[in-house]
Amino acid sequence: MAKFTKEDALNYHEGARPGKIEVVPTKPHSTQLDLSLAYSPGVAVPCLAIEKNPKDVYKYTAKGNLVAVISNGTAVLGLGDIGAEAGKPVMEGKGLLFKIFADIDVFDIEVDTKNVDEFVQIVKGIAPTFGGINLEDIKAPECFEIEDRLKKELKIPVMHDDQHGTAIISAAGLLNATEIQKKKLCDLQLVVNGAGASAVACTRLYISLGVKKENIVMVDSKGVIHESRTDLNRIKKEFVSSKNVHTLKEAMVGADMFLGLSVANVLTPEMINSMAAKPIVFAMANPDPEIDYDVAMQTRKDLIMATGRSDHPNQVNNVLGFPFIFRGALDVKATAINEAMKIAAVKAIASLAKEDVPDIVNIAYGEMNFNFGSEYIIPKPLDPRLLTIVAPAVAKAAMDSGIAQEPITNWEAYKLQLEERLGRDNKLMRALTDKAKRNPKRVVFAEGDTFKILKAAETVLREGIAQPILLGNPEIIKKLIVQHELDLQTVPIINWRGFEEQIRREEYAKILFKKRSRKGLTYSEAIDKMNDRNYFGAMMVEVGAADAFISGATSKYADIIRPAIQTVGIKPDTNHIAGMYLMMTNKGPIFFSDTTVNPMPEARTLVDTTLLTAKAVRKFNIEPVIALVSYSNFGSIRTGSPVQVQEAVKILHRDHPNLIVDGDIQMNFALNTELRARMFPFSKLENRKVNTIIFPNLSSGNIAYKMMQELVGAEAIGPILLGMNKSIHIVPLESSVRELVNLVTIAVVDAQ
Repeated sequence: MAKFTKEDALNYHEGARPGKIEVVPTKPHSTQLDLSLAYSPGVAVPCLAIEKNPKDVYKYTAKGNLVAVISNGTAVLGLGDIGAEAGKPVMEGKGLLFKIFADIDVFDIEVDTKNVDEFVQIVKGIAPTFGGINLEDIKAPECFEIEDRLKKELKIPVMHDDQHGTAIISAAGLLNATEIQKKKLCDLQLVVNGAGASAVACTRLYISLGVKKENIVMVDSKGVIHESRTDLNRIKKEFVSSKNVHTLKEAMVGADMFLGLSVANVLTPEMINSMAAKPIVFAMANPDPEIDYDVAMQTRKDLIMATGRSDHPNQVNNVLGFPFIFRGALDVKATAINEAMKIAAVKAIASLAKEDVPDIVNIAYGEMNFNFGSEYIIPKPLDPRLLTIVAPAVAKAAMDSGIAQEPITNWEAYKLQLEERLGRDNKLMRALTDKAKRNPKRVVFAEGDTFKILKAAETVLREGIAQPILLGNPEIIKKLIVQHELDLQTVPIINWRGFEEQIRREEYAKILFKKRSRKGLTYSEAIDKMNDRNYFGAMMVEVGAADAFISGATSKYADIIRPAIQTVGIKPDTNHIAGMYLMMTNKGPIFFSDTTVNPMPEARTLVDTTLLTAKAVRKFNIEPVIALVSYSNFGSIRTGSPVQVQEAVKILHRDHPNLIVDGDIQMNFALNTELRARMFPFSKLENRKVNTIIFPNLSSGNIAYKMMQELVGAEAIGPILLGMNKSIHIVPLESSVRELVNLVTIAVVDAQ
């Protein structure tokens, strides 16, 4: 777990603005007309529409995306009954998680009563405000009655996350753990230590999945919940056992699984040793589990273990479930969250753990390569695919069980909508990927003896995007493939320096010598250059032994661009080349150029860059609207780089009158359509949305795209090398696997 001090925590929650959430307007509010529409008198119109048709409340208000996180503070985290106000930081935190993981808005409601009737009445009274109710941190057994009554009396989704969130995530882990350990649910001998809300909900859900009730022994603070006991409440009576065991120690003998939702350090190594072969231990007491993780793993080598902690494998974390369960329920306007929806969530989460893990997750957790197995039975909370996997599964279950008021008919469109909610709309890359798959090309990876390159090669091979060729030391490559369990056995590996490639090196050297003999290159120098992986790989593309070339993950850009130009060369009708980035932002895609090649371009270079970029943008099926930016606005400054930009625009307007391009213009005016139209109505850009930026020099372009990455989280796809005679692309130093895959996809389309 992350280390922090008491002061760190207090400062975080206080800050410049106390708390963790705020209300943000979603409609324009800058003019008198806006305010008249937002409130009086315009607001009366939707009010009367809703009065006439109550279902229109979802059409004209935020109800359909608004969840109440409601608590009385009687069972807060590991803090117990600390009261409604003391529990508010937790409820605000829950609201933050709803928003960042599933784009669900939240009002946190702290109710100052322990009386069940009062609590239920209050929630019923405010329910018309919300599309769903998330009950939180309410102690047992009251939480069971509160949830049961609200589910019966309200026609919106209601879920007590302390019960069902833990149950759903742990059940997903259970499915995968039993599969790995080769155990059947119907035969599973289960010991449950704890009889509170989470333990009861977990046990009930496990039974729904196939665990037999007679195979379960539940233990509370007084021992086994046995049929001989007379102190059991209504809930505990569901789980009485007739087995001749009365203590946790006795119950553990021969058990297949231990489920702990109790207190720290109640499970001993001796008890784990008494379990059946290939045992499963879910020790989920927080912050310290029922047995220390390292102690347990040292005790049994055949053990699969999960905890509630983030510093150990297999963390059972509720954030894997509740945001996406409510998202799916809200999106079909479900009248409840039923058993079918919970089971659908379980199976969706379990299935995701078996899929290849995206690079963004590996990076977030400091791992090289997560793989399904004993230390990875549950997906990680930061896996971006959870939204598009779990929410649709829950929505479909609601439809199949007959409680969806607004069924989904187009699932692909729904998944796109989910991605757009969190700014992960990737329609452009999806279209390019589909195009690449229709005609995959041979891509030579110059740096084949590095893990990231191999992982990217595996991904594009598996997805059918490209046919990889790896340059590198075969021994190193094969060792990495085995070490990381990569599926690359059929991919060609070329040791470009090896004896077996001598003839090919000599052939390539002759071609290079012929190209460069009148530019100062000798044949012996050409032979020497073929010992460079970048010359060799680029030459493979030049002679047709490969269709595209990728390098740069471990090399400087300049060390690769030179071999590319000398071997493949630039297009005959092109005077300059340029590097373009596709920036994926929350406001849509925008193209940045030149970001990698020309340090201090003259006007004619800027013209060539603009034309190359416009042609490339059209390949994305987008009509370019281009702004040449600087620190000047339409000639307001007549010195420095603006002069080159002004001259370039003059040439473009004269020679390419149909191209939508203008400048020089400052970046804020380029991107703010309303501001630009008001200040510069004469601009050729008019009121169009600019989608392409041409920078006055390399420094500004390079700085801009990197600032966008770091400050606003824009995804940078590129650099896409423009103007080369064949498909040659240079990735940024230390690129992620995702960045590599994106650029390979573009390289394949370029080669097509």
